[in-house]
Amino acid sequence: MNTLRSRREFLKKLGVSYAAAHFLFGLPSLGWAASQSRRKRLVFLFSPNGVIPKHFWPEKEGRDYDIKRILEPLAGFKDQMMTLHGVCNKIQGDGDGHMRGIGCLLTGVELFPGDIQGGSDTPAGWSQGISIDQHIKNKLQADPSTQTRFGSLEFGVMVPDRADTWTRMSYAGPNQPMAPISDPYQMFDKLYGQAKNRALLASVLDDLKDDFRRVESLISTEDRRILEEHVEMVRAVEKDLKTELAQSPSADGDSVSSDLGHAVPELPPNVETENDNMPQIAKMQIELLVNSFAADFARVATYQITNSVGNARMRWLEIDEGHHGLSHEPDSNEAAYEKLIKINTWYAEQVAHLARRLSEVPEPDGSGSLLDNTTIVWTNELGKGNSHTRDNIPFVMVGGGLGWDTGRSMKYNRVAHNRLLMSLTESMGFPEESFGNPDYCGDGPLTGLV
Repeated sequence: MNTLRSRREFLKKLGVSYAAAHFLFGLPSLGWAASQSRRKRLVFLFSPNGVIPKHFWPEKEGRDYDIKRILEPLAGFKDQMMTLHGVCNKIQGDGDGHMRGIGCLLTGVELFPGDIQGGSDTPAGWSQGISIDQHIKNKLQADPSTQTRFGSLEFGVMVPDRADTWTRMSYAGPNQPMAPISDPYQMFDKLYGQAKNRALLASVLDDLKDDFRRVESLISTEDRRILEEHVEMVRAVEKDLKTELAQSPSADGDSVSSDLGHAVPELPPNVETENDNMPQIAKMQIELLVNSFAADFARVATYQITNSVGNARMRWLEIDEGHHGLSHEPDSNEAAYEKLIKINTWYAEQVAHLARRLSEVPEPDGSGSLLDNTTIVWTNELGKGNSHTRDNIPFVMVGGGLGWDTGRSMKYNRVAHNRLLMSLTESMGFPEESFGNPDYCGDGPLTGLV
């Protein structure tokens, strides 16, 4: 009998739910963790409309690199961070700069001709190829030893409720865009298999606690502590959801009573230009992402904040104008310039919060923290908003999942970003001769990363 099957049958006999099983598989006390290779995870975190290069990119190369204003929230992760300057999205073809920026970002290949018109360029459709996150997910899922419940998870934060080239960065294949889930309640339900009828919504905590109680006598004191921490993390997420539910407006404009635990959770609509709930939803989604990695529900995730040409109004930063509109202002507009720095610094704070939460959660098998085995890839569809350049696309890596030699500022000479995509799949254990358009892959994966 193979190991995977025996694990499942053992836990099935104990009556343990599938939601708890993957987490339990990683505990050393149950004897299976030692037979598994180190878990490697990737998160692709997207923020839109380019950056302010002068206040983003380090001037110094190597380990003694300087951290500019926008990256200041990540200063605490300097030794676990790597910036990659000089990586360019060279994909041409149909679509405007924003469309090719996001649609080719993870696929490395052209968009199909289509009827979505943007800017002054030709209209376009969906991408012609699979994205790197889904490629790696498929490779991991093909091996029983690295299979997870979902393979990958696609998180969104205020991604508009429409399907077009500007709103999709992940692709299951040619013409197969993946829609991110922007509703934390919907993601919570997906992770824990809530009742189909939301009127019968019940807490998953009691079920998880019952599952873990069944195996308490079989595991060590240290593993019991890890289980307790996991339950507390789920409890915190659930508390946030219930708090938001209690504060959410109902259809008739009244507050939903906090004691109506079965009420249908409703988040504010996905409004591109006005959404004051964005910071809270961003945090909720990060907690769900960390939770899903701790439970080994997936080892690949995307976390998409708004969309290409995203126009959120960040009033919590005392900025009333939309982000995309500000990004078109000339550098000489000092007020707009300063607001864009604030906006991009807020995005950096979200990356830092994700990294911090991953660093606070231990791996069930004792091999450090989740961050030690996860790499966050923070990126963007443009290098700079008002020029629409796709040169020097922001790529900032945080964490140890890929095994790269972090704690450095790297500078390349206008290399195609396809080579970085090749490096990502290679470091996850799946080397490829090319990824996306092979015309940009001839020099192979990037050098100097390990």
